[in-house]
Amino acid sequence: MNATRKRLLYKATHRGTKEADKIIGGYAEAYLDAMTEDVLASFDRLLDESDHALLNWIMGAEPVPNHVDANLMREIIFFKDDL
Repeated sequence: MNATRKRLLYKATHRGTKEADKIIGGYAEAYLDAMTEDVLASFDRLLDESDHALLNWIMGAEPVPNHVDANLMREIIFFKDDL
């Protein structure tokens, strides 16, 4: 695993809330190795969002804003549904 993927894995698994760690971290553990450079960049930007915002989008409490990669969020939501 290269340095970028290691950094993103850490960032995804050490979010600050158990729920985000499980969903976002679990998604990263499952799919990080297969991500293209473009998806890695989108995932990195996504990880800059707050846990509160991420969980609201993932749980459908708020719509996903336009600045967020909708395809990536859809994949994370599907991943969450399989947990």
